Amino acid sequence: MKRPAVFFDRDNTLIVSDGFLGDPSKVVLVEGAGDAVARVRSLGFAVVIFSNQSGVARGMFNEDDVHRVNARLDEMLQDQNPGAVIDRHEFCPFHPEGTVEPYAKESELRKPKPGMINQAAEKLALEVSRSWVIGDAPRDIEAGKAAGCRTIWYKDPRLPPSMAARELMLTVPDAVVSSLKEATDVIARDALI
Repeated sequence: MKRPAVFFDRDNTLIVSDGFLGDPSKVVLVEGAGDAVARVRSLGFAVVIFSNQSGVARGMFNEDDVHRVNARLDEMLQDQNPGAVIDRHEFCPFHPEGTVEPYAKESELRKPKPGMINQAAEKLALEVSRSWVIGDAPRDIEAGKAAGCRTIWYKDPRLPPSMAARELMLTVPDAVVSSLKEATDVIARDALI
């Protein structure tokens, strides 16, 4: 039987960031990030991070920088909670208005399209209909819905909203929460049903 996953957006969901973070020394975890990842794993979910990284297409940093930031995130999550293991990182370096070839193009991976979720589901043999997306931006919710996941809109009042988070919500999330603990509570309650 395929297992479900929780797909976490990265920036302003697990990491405090406006979405253009290419320096691993500047990684700061959102409060409760390690415990949230560990908790959903303990409930039997795989954990995938999926993130638009248009900073690559815009020439702000490169793909190696994204991998280094993700590696630092993995280290910090496990320092916070040893059970906070990420099964897979997905990111989209493409943007149609980018300035760096060959990244200056549209992509099926770019949220709000579901390409990153579908790619991870194929690689990890995941059951998306039993999976969840947690993210701070409407495009996270739209990607989750397009893939067939249930969705949680994470709106932490302590974090300044990113540009993506200010976009118009075009779909209805399954839950709206103000902390990662609340998000995992929603998933835990549903897992008991």
